[in-house]
Amino acid sequence: MNSNRPASAALPGFGTALRVWLKIGLLSFGGPAGQIALMHKVVVDDLRWVGERRFLHALNFCTLLPGPEAQQLAIYLGWLMHGVKGGLAAGLLFILPGALVMLALSLTYVLFGTLPLISGLFFGLKCAVLVLVIEALLRVARRALKGGAAYAMAVAAFIGLFLFHIPFPLIVLGAGAIGLLSPRAFTHRWHDAEDAGPPALIDALLAQNPGHADDLARGARRAGLCAILLWLLPVFALVLLVGGTFADIAGFFTKMAVVTMGGAYAVLAYVAQDAVSAYRWLSSAEMLTGLGLAETTPGPLILVLQFVGFLAGYRAEGNFAGIPGGIMGALLTLWVTFAPCFAFIFLGAPIVERLQGNRQLAGGLAAITAAVVGVIANLALWFSLHVLFKVVTPRAFGPMTLDLPVANSIDPAALGLVALATLCLFAFRQGLGRTLAITALAGLALSWFGAL
Repeated sequence: MNSNRPASAALPGFGTALRVWLKIGLLSFGGPAGQIALMHKVVVDDLRWVGERRFLHALNFCTLLPGPEAQQLAIYLGWLMHGVKGGLAAGLLFILPGALVMLALSLTYVLFGTLPLISGLFFGLKCAVLVLVIEALLRVARRALKGGAAYAMAVAAFIGLFLFHIPFPLIVLGAGAIGLLSPRAFTHRWHDAEDAGPPALIDALLAQNPGHADDLARGARRAGLCAILLWLLPVFALVLLVGGTFADIAGFFTKMAVVTMGGAYAVLAYVAQDAVSAYRWLSSAEMLTGLGLAETTPGPLILVLQFVGFLAGYRAEGNFAGIPGGIMGALLTLWVTFAPCFAFIFLGAPIVERLQGNRQLAGGLAAITAAVVGVIANLALWFSLHVLFKVVTPRAFGPMTLDLPVANSIDPAALGLVALATLCLFAFRQGLGRTLAITALAGLALSWFGAL
C-alpha cells in the first residue's frame, strides 16, 4: 500500500460495493458484536474504505438509535460510500439472506417443532444461546468499558433495569446526558488520535471535495422522509381499519422501533417481556428458541422478531391464520422493524457527519455504549434464569422486583448442555457454528434417549 493516497481519490464502483455488502450479509453470524467486527475488518482494515475514527463515530451514533445497530451501521457506511443507493444496498443485503433462512426455520418449527427429536434440537440451541449471549457481553464490555466512569455506568444501567425496572429509554437518555456533561470521563484515545497510515478512501475524498458531503446530505434527507412515509402508512391502515392480531403486530413492533435504543440486545429485552407476558404470542421457551434460530442465521440478531411475528400471525384468529398468517406476520414484522432504520440513518447521519470531532457528542455516545453493557448483562441474567430453571417467579422487595428461581426446579439437562456449549466456545475455541451444531446434536441425543 502506498504511503499516501493519489491526488484524486476514487471510490470503488457500485458493483464492487454490492459484492462486498453481499459477502458481509452472508457471513454476518454471531450477533451484533461479531457483525460489527466483520464490517470493521472488511471496510476499515482490509479495504480502507472508511477510517477508524469515522467508523467508531458512526458506530456510537448507531448504538444510540433505536433498533439493530449492526444493520444501521451497514446503512451508514453504504451511504458514505455511494449515497442513498449505497445505503439501501448495504442495509437490504445485510438482512435479506438471514430473513429468508429465518422464514424457512419458522416454517420448520411450527410444522415439526413439537416432534420429540426436533424439540431436542431446539432445546440444544436454546442452551447454546445462553453461552453466546454471555460471550457477547464479554466482547462488548472489553470494547466499551474504558475507565471507572464507564464501568460505573454499566453497573448503574444493570441495577436500574434488573432491580427497579426503569424504562430503557430513560436509562439511555440519562447516560447520554451524563456523557454530554462529562465528556472527558468517557472519551478515550481514539477520540483524539489520527488514523495511522494513509487516509481511507472516503476520508481522502471528503478532504479533496467537501461539497461531496452536501450532495450526500441532500439525497439522504429526501430518502429519509420517504422511508418514514413507507414505514407508517401500512401501520396506520392496519391499526385504524383492520384491527386484530396484525394491527397489534404492526403497533407493537412500530412502538418497539422507536423506543428500544441500545441495539439488538436492548430490543430483545423489551420484546421478550411484552410479547411473552402481555400479548402471549409465544412462551419464554419459544422466545429462547427463536433467539437460537436467529443465532444460526446470517444477518442481524434482531431477526428473532421475525420469528415472534410469524408465531403471532400463525396463531391469529380468523381467516388469516396458520401458514398464510405466519408468513404475513413475519413480513409485517420485517417491514416495521427495518424500514425505520433507513429513516433514522438517512436523516441523522448527515448531522452526525458534520459533528466529527465534537468531544461532547463523543462523550454522550460513549456513555450510552457503556450503559448498553448493563443492558446485555440484564438480558444474560434473564436468559440464564429461564434456561436453567423450570420455575421463575417475580418477588417484590419494597421498590424492587426480582425474578427469583425455585431452587429445586433446576434443569439438569439444560445445565449439562450449557456446560458443553461453554467448553466448546471458550475452552476448545470451536466457534459459533460448531458450538451451535454440537449442542443441538447433544440435545437431539438426549431427546432420543428420553432424557428431556
